[in-house]
Amino acid sequence: MDEISYDLFTQERKRRSKKMASLKDAAERQAFSLAIDATLKSLNKDREKGLLNIVNLAQKFMGSNFRSEAYEGAKKMIQNPDSKWMRYVNRLLDETDPHVAKMTALNLGYQAAFAGTKKIRKMREIENCNIPWLILMDPTSACNLHCTGCWAAEYGHKLNLTFDELDNIVTQGKELGVYFYMMTGGEPLVRKADIIRLCEKHNDCAFHCYTNGTLVDEKLCEDMKRVGNLSLSISLEGFEDANDFRRGEGVYNKVLHAMDLLHENGLIFGNSVCYTSKNMDAVTSDEFFDLLIEHGSRFAWYFHLMPVGMKASPELMPTREQREYIYHRLREVRGFEGGKEIFVMDFQNDGEYVGGCIAGGRNYCHINPKGDVEPCVFIHYSGANIREKSLLECLKQPLFMAYRDNQPFNENMLRPCPMLENPELLRKMVERAGAKSTDLQSPETAEHLCAKCDHYAEVWKKQADELWDESQAKKAMKGLSWIQKFRLSMSKKKLTKRFEKTILADRYKSDRQKELNKKVDETSVIKKISKKDYREYDIQYYAVALSKTDSSGNTKKVSAKKKQEYKTEINKYAKKAAKAKDFTKLIGSIRQM
Repeated sequence: MDEISYDLFTQERKRRSKKMASLKDAAERQAFSLAIDATLKSLNKDREKGLLNIVNLAQKFMGSNFRSEAYEGAKKMIQNPDSKWMRYVNRLLDETDPHVAKMTALNLGYQAAFAGTKKIRKMREIENCNIPWLILMDPTSACNLHCTGCWAAEYGHKLNLTFDELDNIVTQGKELGVYFYMMTGGEPLVRKADIIRLCEKHNDCAFHCYTNGTLVDEKLCEDMKRVGNLSLSISLEGFEDANDFRRGEGVYNKVLHAMDLLHENGLIFGNSVCYTSKNMDAVTSDEFFDLLIEHGSRFAWYFHLMPVGMKASPELMPTREQREYIYHRLREVRGFEGGKEIFVMDFQNDGEYVGGCIAGGRNYCHINPKGDVEPCVFIHYSGANIREKSLLECLKQPLFMAYRDNQPFNENMLRPCPMLENPELLRKMVERAGAKSTDLQSPETAEHLCAKCDHYAEVWKKQADELWDESQAKKAMKGLSWIQKFRLSMSKKKLTKRFEKTILADRYKSDRQKELNKKVDETSVIKKISKKDYREYDIQYYAVALSKTDSSGNTKKVSAKKKQEYKTEINKYAKKAAKAKDFTKLIGSIRQM
C-alpha cells in the first residue's frame, strides 16, 4: 500500500469510527430520553417510587461519576417526605414545565454530566491539556445598565460575537465533550433572538444566561418553554435600596417582575448575588432568602466582589470578618436541617467541593466579546483569540498550561484563587506566559491588579487556615468509628490542633483495613477504602507532619528545613497518587524518606 493510499485508508477508518461513536451516543441519548419520559409520568402516580427510579436511572447511566454514598443518600432523602430537601424537590416538580424538566434532565443530566464528562476525560488524556466542563462566553459587551464594580463594564459597549462565531464555539466544544454553555456580557439578553436560535440549533446542549433581568418578557418566556434548554440567573444585590444603589433606580422592581414571569411559566431560574462590604447583611438575611423563594428562585450563586479594572473599588471587598460570616451562613442556609429551601453556592468559599480554582479550562474558561479566551471571567489576560485559533489551540495557550501545571494554587481550598488569595502566583503566570491584558477600556497590568489583593490575601490567610484545619478535622472525625476515636483519644478540638500528626494517618488506615474485612485480599480492601480518605490522610499529611514518632512511640518535632524537604517530596507522590492503583506500595516508598 503506497503512502497516499494508507493516508486515505486511515482517514476513512477515523471517519467510520467517529460515525459509529456518534450512532452509539445517539442511541444512548434516545434510551435515556425514553426512560425520562416513563419516569416523569410515574411521578404523578407514585412520587416516591418515581423519584427512586430517577436515582436508579442516574446510577445506571452515570455510575462511577458519583460515589455510591451519593446515590444512597439521595434514596434516604426521598424516603423522608418531611425533609427540607424533599419539600424543595416536590415544589420544583410541581411548578416546572414538563418539557423544561425533561430537557434539563436530558441535556444537563445525561449529555453534559454523563456523556460529556466521559468524553472530556478521554480528550484531556489525548490532548494533554485542560478541557473545560462548561464554557462561559459573552455574546455582546452592550448593556442597558452600568453597575458599580462590574467587570464587564471594562470591555466597553461595542463588541459582539456573531451568531456564526457563537455557533462555531459550541460546535468545536461538542467535539471535545463540552455540552454546557453559560453566557454573560454585557447583558446577554440584548442578543436574545440569537441565543434562542443557538438553543434551537444545539438542542443537545444546556444553556444558561447571567442577566440583569430587565429584558425578560412574555415572548422570551414562551421561547424558553419551547426550546426547554435555556435557564437564567438574575442579578440581585439585596433589597430595593441596596440593589438600586449599585444597579440603578427602578431595577429592583423590574427584577421581581421578571422572576414572577419566569415562575408563572414554569421555567427554571435562580439568582446571581455579588456580595460586598456594603450589602453583606442584606443578601444573607432570612428576609432576602424568603424573597427569592417567594418569587420562584431555585438557586443562588454568591460571588465575592473582585477588584478588577482601573476604576475598581477595593473598599467594597468584604472584610475578613464578613467573609468568615458568609462562609458559615451559606452552609447553614443549605444544610440538611434548618436553613432555607433554596440551593446556594459560594463561588469563592466552596473550593473544597471542586478541588480549588476551576478556571483555566480545568472546569471552565471565559471567551470575551472580542474573542479573547481567558482563564476566568475575572482574569482579563490571554494569549489566544478564538477568531485566530481553534478552541483546542486556545486551551493549550501558555497561560492555560500554567494554570494546569500549578492547580490547585493552594492546598487550603478556602484560598483557591491565584488573584484574590495567591496574587504572587498570578503575577508569575501572566509574566511567564507572556499574556496580554484583554481590557479594552484601560489595560491593567497583572502587577496593578494583584497589588489590590496583596493585603487582602495576607489578612485572610490566617483565618482561612484556621477554618480549613477545623473543616478537615471535622471530616476526619466523621470517618472514624467510635472505637477508633477511643483508641486515638481524639476529640475534634485535639484533632484540629494536631491534625497533621503522622500517627493519625497510620492508625486510620490500619483500623479501616481491620474494620472492613479480615479475610479479603489487599486489592479488595483497597477498593473499599475511600480513595479520597486514603490520599488525603496518608499522602497529604503523612510526610508533611508537624511531628514524627520514633521507634519507641515518642514524638519529636520536625525542623522547618526538614518539613520543606518533605513538602517537596510529597508533591511528587501526590501526583502519582492521583492515578495510583496500589496505594500501599506508594505509602511504603514514602516511609523510606
